[in-house]
Amino acid sequence: MKSTQRAFGLMKAFAIVLSLAFPLMLAVSSADARIGGGRSYGSRGARTFSAPPVTNTAPNAARPFDRTMTQPGRPGAGTAATGGFNRSGMGMFGGLAAGFLGAGLLGMLFGGGLFGGLGGLSSIIGLLLQIGLIYLLVRFAMSWWQRRNAPAYAGPTPAPGPAAQASPRSGLGFGSTANAAPLEITPSDYEAFERLLGDIQTAWSNEDVNRLHTMATPEMVSYFIEDLRANEARGVVNKVSNVKLLQGDLAEAWREGNTDYATVALRYSLVDKTIERAGGRVVEGSDQPQEATDVWTFARHGGGKWELSAIQQT
Repeated sequence: MKSTQRAFGLMKAFAIVLSLAFPLMLAVSSADARIGGGRSYGSRGARTFSAPPVTNTAPNAARPFDRTMTQPGRPGAGTAATGGFNRSGMGMFGGLAAGFLGAGLLGMLFGGGLFGGLGGLSSIIGLLLQIGLIYLLVRFAMSWWQRRNAPAYAGPTPAPGPAAQASPRSGLGFGSTANAAPLEITPSDYEAFERLLGDIQTAWSNEDVNRLHTMATPEMVSYFIEDLRANEARGVVNKVSNVKLLQGDLAEAWREGNTDYATVALRYSLVDKTIERAGGRVVEGSDQPQEATDVWTFARHGGGKWELSAIQQT
Protein backbone atom coordinates (compact mmCIF):
# COMPACT_ATOMS: atom_id res chain seq x y z
CA MET A 1 0.00 0.00 0.00
CA LYS A 2 2.76 2.38 0.94
CA SER A 3 4.63 1.61 -2.29
CA THR A 4 1.47 2.36 -4.29
CA GLN A 5 1.00 5.70 -2.52
CA ARG A 6 4.66 6.53 -3.06
CA ALA A 7 4.36 5.71 -6.78
CA PHE A 8 1.27 7.87 -7.12
CA GLY A 9 3.04 10.71 -5.29
CA LEU A 10 5.92 10.48 -7.74
CA MET A 11 3.45 10.62 -10.63
CA LYS A 12 1.91 13.78 -9.20
CA ALA A 13 5.34 15.35 -8.80
CA PHE A 14 6.16 14.43 -12.39
CA ALA A 15 2.94 16.06 -13.58
CA ILE A 16 3.77 19.25 -11.69
CA VAL A 17 7.24 19.34 -13.21
CA LEU A 18 5.73 18.96 -16.67
CA SER A 19 3.28 21.77 -16.00
CA LEU A 20 6.15 24.07 -15.07
CA ALA A 21 8.33 22.95 -17.96
CA PHE A 22 5.70 23.20 -20.70
CA PRO A 23 6.00 26.97 -21.22
CA LEU A 24 9.70 26.42 -21.85
CA MET A 25 8.82 23.94 -24.60
CA LEU A 26 7.16 26.78 -26.50
CA ALA A 27 9.91 29.25 -25.78
CA VAL A 28 13.22 29.60 -27.62
CA SER A 29 16.30 28.39 -25.85
CA SER A 30 18.45 31.17 -24.38
CA ALA A 31 21.62 29.08 -24.39
CA ASP A 32 22.75 30.90 -27.53
CA ALA A 33 23.45 34.29 -25.98
CA ARG A 34 25.00 36.25 -28.84
CA ILE A 35 23.08 39.02 -30.54
CA GLY A 36 19.82 37.54 -31.75
CA GLY A 37 19.75 35.10 -28.83
CA GLY A 38 19.44 32.11 -31.16
CA ARG A 39 16.15 33.50 -32.49
CA SER A 40 14.98 34.89 -35.82
CA TYR A 41 13.58 38.39 -35.95
CA GLY A 42 13.28 41.47 -38.11
CA SER A 43 11.81 42.19 -41.54
CA ARG A 44 12.76 41.48 -45.15
CA GLY A 45 10.28 43.79 -46.83
CA ALA A 46 7.84 41.96 -49.09
CA ARG A 47 9.85 38.77 -48.62
CA THR A 48 9.48 38.63 -44.84
CA PHE A 49 7.29 35.53 -45.03
CA SER A 50 9.27 33.92 -47.83
CA ALA A 51 12.31 31.83 -46.91
CA PRO A 52 15.55 33.04 -48.51
CA PRO A 53 17.27 30.58 -50.84
CA VAL A 54 19.81 28.26 -49.27
CA THR A 55 23.47 28.85 -50.07
CA ASN A 56 26.79 27.04 -49.81
CA THR A 57 27.47 28.85 -46.53
CA ALA A 58 24.01 28.08 -45.10
CA PRO A 59 22.76 24.87 -46.78
CA ASN A 60 19.94 24.52 -44.25
CA ALA A 61 16.79 26.58 -44.65
CA ALA A 62 16.58 29.72 -42.53
CA ARG A 63 14.06 29.58 -39.72
CA PRO A 64 10.89 31.70 -40.01
CA PHE A 65 10.75 34.85 -37.92
CA ASP A 66 9.89 34.53 -34.26
CA ARG A 67 9.34 38.30 -34.08
CA THR A 68 8.53 40.73 -36.86
CA MET A 69 6.60 43.97 -37.22
CA THR A 70 5.71 43.23 -40.84
CA GLN A 71 2.14 42.08 -41.28
CA PRO A 72 1.12 39.59 -43.99
CA GLY A 73 -0.04 41.38 -47.12
CA ARG A 74 1.38 44.71 -45.93
CA PRO A 75 5.14 44.67 -46.62
CA GLY A 76 7.07 46.90 -44.28
CA ALA A 77 3.99 47.75 -42.21
CA GLY A 78 3.44 46.75 -38.62
CA THR A 79 3.10 47.94 -35.07
CA ALA A 80 5.32 47.38 -32.09
CA ALA A 81 2.27 46.76 -29.93
CA THR A 82 1.12 43.63 -31.75
CA GLY A 83 4.54 42.45 -32.79
CA GLY A 84 3.24 41.17 -36.14
CA PHE A 85 2.04 37.73 -37.22
CA ASN A 86 4.51 35.48 -35.45
CA ARG A 87 4.18 36.98 -31.98
CA SER A 88 0.38 37.25 -31.99
CA GLY A 89 -0.05 33.87 -33.69
CA MET A 90 2.07 32.05 -31.13
CA GLY A 91 0.27 33.87 -28.35
CA MET A 92 -3.11 32.63 -29.55
CA PHE A 93 -2.12 29.05 -30.27
CA GLY A 94 0.29 28.86 -27.34
CA GLY A 95 -2.42 30.08 -24.96
CA LEU A 96 -4.88 27.56 -26.36
CA ALA A 97 -2.36 24.75 -25.97
CA ALA A 98 -1.47 25.81 -22.44
CA GLY A 99 -5.17 25.92 -21.55
CA PHE A 100 -5.77 22.38 -22.77
CA LEU A 101 -2.66 21.11 -21.05
CA GLY A 102 -3.53 22.88 -17.81
CA ALA A 103 -6.97 21.29 -17.86
CA GLY A 104 -5.40 17.89 -18.39
CA LEU A 105 -2.91 18.38 -15.57
CA LEU A 106 -5.54 19.50 -13.11
CA GLY A 107 -7.76 16.66 -14.16
CA MET A 108 -4.97 14.18 -13.62
CA LEU A 109 -4.09 15.60 -10.22
CA PHE A 110 -7.66 15.64 -8.99
CA GLY A 111 -9.11 12.59 -10.70
CA GLY A 112 -10.43 13.86 -14.05
CA GLY A 113 -9.03 15.08 -17.33
CA LEU A 114 -9.08 13.77 -20.87
CA PHE A 115 -7.85 10.36 -19.76
CA GLY A 116 -9.16 10.61 -16.20
CA GLY A 117 -10.52 7.71 -14.26
CA LEU A 118 -7.98 5.22 -15.58
CA GLY A 119 -5.52 5.40 -12.69
CA GLY A 120 -2.26 7.22 -12.02
CA LEU A 121 -0.16 5.49 -14.70
CA SER A 122 -2.84 5.87 -17.34
CA SER A 123 -3.14 9.54 -16.45
CA ILE A 124 0.57 10.03 -17.04
CA ILE A 125 0.29 8.30 -20.42
CA GLY A 126 -2.75 10.41 -21.22
CA LEU A 127 -0.89 13.58 -20.31
CA LEU A 128 1.99 12.66 -22.63
CA LEU A 129 -0.48 11.94 -25.42
CA GLN A 130 -2.11 15.33 -24.82
CA ILE A 131 1.26 17.08 -25.05
CA GLY A 132 2.05 15.31 -28.33
CA LEU A 133 -1.38 16.08 -29.77
CA ILE A 134 -1.21 19.73 -28.76
CA TYR A 135 2.27 20.06 -30.27
CA LEU A 136 1.11 18.61 -33.59
CA LEU A 137 -2.00 20.82 -33.64
CA VAL A 138 0.03 23.97 -32.95
CA ARG A 139 2.56 23.08 -35.65
CA PHE A 140 -0.21 22.38 -38.16
CA ALA A 141 -2.10 25.58 -37.33
CA MET A 142 0.99 27.77 -37.54
CA SER A 143 2.01 26.20 -40.86
CA TRP A 144 -1.48 26.68 -42.27
CA TRP A 145 -1.66 30.28 -41.10
CA GLN A 146 1.72 31.14 -42.60
CA ARG A 147 0.83 29.59 -45.96
CA ARG A 148 -2.53 31.38 -45.96
CA ASN A 149 -0.94 34.78 -45.31
CA ALA A 150 2.23 34.43 -47.39
CA PRO A 151 2.25 37.14 -50.11
CA ALA A 152 2.47 36.09 -53.73
CA TYR A 153 5.40 37.19 -55.82
CA ALA A 154 5.87 37.68 -59.51
CA GLY A 155 8.55 35.39 -60.87
CA PRO A 156 10.27 32.35 -59.40
CA THR A 157 12.47 32.35 -56.36
CA PRO A 158 16.10 32.42 -57.44
CA ALA A 159 17.81 29.07 -57.08
CA PRO A 160 21.14 28.81 -55.32
CA GLY A 161 24.04 28.96 -57.70
CA PRO A 162 27.28 27.05 -57.95
CA ALA A 163 30.02 26.93 -55.36
CA ALA A 164 30.94 30.30 -53.95
CA GLN A 165 34.00 31.98 -55.38
CA ALA A 166 36.49 33.72 -53.11
CA SER A 167 36.14 37.48 -53.18
CA PRO A 168 39.00 39.59 -54.53
CA ARG A 169 39.80 40.88 -51.05
CA SER A 170 40.26 37.58 -49.15
CA GLY A 171 40.57 33.84 -49.53
CA LEU A 172 37.47 33.34 -47.38
CA GLY A 173 35.05 36.25 -47.30
CA PHE A 174 32.01 36.42 -49.55
CA GLY A 175 31.26 34.48 -52.67
CA SER A 176 28.32 34.93 -55.00
CA THR A 177 25.56 32.74 -56.36
CA ALA A 178 24.57 32.83 -59.99
CA ASN A 179 21.29 34.59 -60.84
CA ALA A 180 20.92 35.47 -57.17
CA ALA A 181 19.00 38.70 -57.69
CA PRO A 182 18.39 41.64 -60.03
CA LEU A 183 20.19 44.03 -57.67
CA GLU A 184 23.95 44.13 -58.12
CA ILE A 185 25.99 43.74 -54.95
CA THR A 186 29.52 45.08 -55.28
CA PRO A 187 32.72 44.25 -53.35
CA SER A 188 32.26 47.45 -51.33
CA ASP A 189 28.82 46.20 -50.26
CA TYR A 190 30.31 42.93 -49.05
CA GLU A 191 32.92 44.88 -47.11
CA ALA A 192 30.11 46.84 -45.45
CA PHE A 193 28.33 43.62 -44.49
CA GLU A 194 31.47 42.15 -42.95
CA ARG A 195 32.19 45.37 -41.07
CA LEU A 196 28.63 45.51 -39.72
CA LEU A 197 28.90 41.91 -38.53
CA GLY A 198 31.74 42.85 -36.18
CA ASP A 199 30.65 46.39 -35.28
CA ILE A 200 27.11 45.37 -34.32
CA GLN A 201 28.42 42.57 -32.11
CA THR A 202 30.78 45.04 -30.42
CA ALA A 203 28.03 47.60 -29.81
CA TRP A 204 25.84 44.80 -28.42
CA SER A 205 28.57 43.71 -26.00
CA ASN A 206 29.05 47.30 -24.85
CA GLU A 207 25.26 47.75 -24.55
CA ASP A 208 25.69 50.86 -26.70
CA VAL A 209 22.14 51.47 -27.91
CA ASN A 210 23.03 54.78 -29.57
CA ARG A 211 25.65 53.00 -31.65
CA LEU A 212 23.20 50.24 -32.55
CA HIS A 213 20.78 52.89 -33.84
CA THR A 214 23.38 53.90 -36.43
CA MET A 215 23.80 50.35 -37.78
CA ALA A 216 20.37 48.70 -37.55
CA THR A 217 16.76 49.52 -38.33
CA PRO A 218 14.54 50.88 -35.53
CA GLU A 219 12.70 47.55 -35.46
CA MET A 220 15.90 45.58 -34.87
CA VAL A 221 17.10 48.04 -32.21
CA SER A 222 13.78 47.62 -30.37
CA TYR A 223 14.43 43.86 -30.14
CA PHE A 224 18.02 44.44 -29.03
CA ILE A 225 16.79 46.74 -26.26
CA GLU A 226 14.33 44.08 -25.07
CA ASP A 227 17.10 41.50 -24.89
CA LEU A 228 19.51 43.88 -23.16
CA ARG A 229 16.86 44.69 -20.56
CA ALA A 230 16.27 40.98 -20.01
CA ASN A 231 20.00 40.52 -19.40
CA GLU A 232 20.00 43.46 -17.00
CA ALA A 233 17.10 41.95 -15.07
CA ARG A 234 19.10 38.74 -14.74
CA GLY A 235 22.13 40.67 -13.55
CA VAL A 236 24.29 39.53 -16.46
CA VAL A 237 25.90 40.98 -19.57
CA ASN A 238 26.68 39.13 -22.80
CA LYS A 239 30.18 39.71 -24.15
CA VAL A 240 30.99 38.81 -27.76
CA SER A 241 34.54 39.25 -29.03
CA ASN A 242 37.02 38.09 -31.68
CA VAL A 243 34.37 38.02 -34.41
CA LYS A 244 35.91 36.75 -37.65
CA LEU A 245 34.08 36.10 -40.88
CA LEU A 246 34.98 32.65 -42.19
CA GLN A 247 32.65 32.41 -45.16
CA GLY A 248 29.75 34.32 -46.61
CA ASP A 249 27.63 34.35 -49.72
CA LEU A 250 24.66 36.15 -51.14
CA ALA A 251 21.27 34.46 -50.88
CA GLU A 252 19.31 37.14 -52.72
CA ALA A 253 19.19 40.88 -53.33
CA TRP A 254 16.33 42.98 -54.59
CA ARG A 255 14.81 46.45 -54.67
CA GLU A 256 11.44 47.57 -53.36
CA GLY A 257 10.64 51.14 -54.26
CA ASN A 258 13.41 53.27 -52.80
CA THR A 259 14.82 50.51 -50.61
CA ASP A 260 17.48 47.93 -51.47
CA TYR A 261 17.65 44.61 -49.64
CA ALA A 262 20.43 42.04 -49.48
CA THR A 263 20.18 38.73 -47.61
CA VAL A 264 23.52 37.07 -46.96
CA ALA A 265 24.59 33.89 -45.20
CA LEU A 266 27.39 34.39 -42.68
CA ARG A 267 29.58 31.75 -41.08
CA TYR A 268 31.87 33.26 -38.49
CA SER A 269 33.86 32.47 -35.38
CA LEU A 270 33.48 34.32 -32.10
CA VAL A 271 33.99 34.15 -28.36
CA ASP A 272 30.53 34.26 -26.77
CA LYS A 273 30.13 34.36 -23.00
CA THR A 274 27.69 35.76 -20.47
CA ILE A 275 29.09 37.09 -17.20
CA GLU A 276 27.70 38.38 -13.93
CA ARG A 277 27.56 42.16 -13.77
CA ALA A 278 28.66 42.23 -10.16
CA GLY A 279 31.39 39.63 -9.84
CA GLY A 280 32.36 38.97 -13.45
CA ARG A 281 31.84 35.22 -13.11
CA VAL A 282 31.13 33.42 -16.39
CA VAL A 283 27.66 31.89 -16.22
CA GLU A 284 27.24 30.88 -19.89
CA GLY A 285 29.72 30.26 -22.68
CA SER A 286 33.49 30.35 -22.36
CA ASP A 287 36.68 31.93 -23.66
CA GLN A 288 36.95 29.24 -26.32
CA PRO A 289 36.11 30.33 -29.89
CA GLN A 290 33.03 28.80 -31.46
CA GLU A 291 31.40 28.98 -34.88
CA ALA A 292 27.97 30.28 -35.80
CA THR A 293 26.02 30.49 -39.05
CA ASP A 294 23.26 33.05 -39.45
CA VAL A 295 21.37 34.64 -42.32
CA TRP A 296 21.41 38.43 -42.07
CA THR A 297 19.36 40.83 -44.16
CA PHE A 298 20.57 44.38 -44.75
CA ALA A 299 18.49 47.31 -46.02
CA ARG A 300 19.59 50.52 -47.71
CA HIS A 301 17.22 53.45 -48.18
CA GLY A 302 17.65 55.91 -51.01
CA GLY A 303 21.18 54.80 -51.80
CA GLY A 304 22.34 55.48 -48.23
CA LYS A 305 24.31 53.16 -45.96
CA TRP A 306 23.39 49.58 -45.22
CA GLU A 307 21.60 48.75 -41.96
CA LEU A 308 20.82 45.42 -40.37
CA SER A 309 17.16 44.61 -41.03
CA ALA A 310 16.82 40.97 -39.93
CA ILE A 311 18.63 38.00 -38.41
CA GLN A 312 17.54 34.43 -39.09
CA GLN A 313 18.94 31.25 -37.59
CA THR A 314 19.67 28.19 -39.70
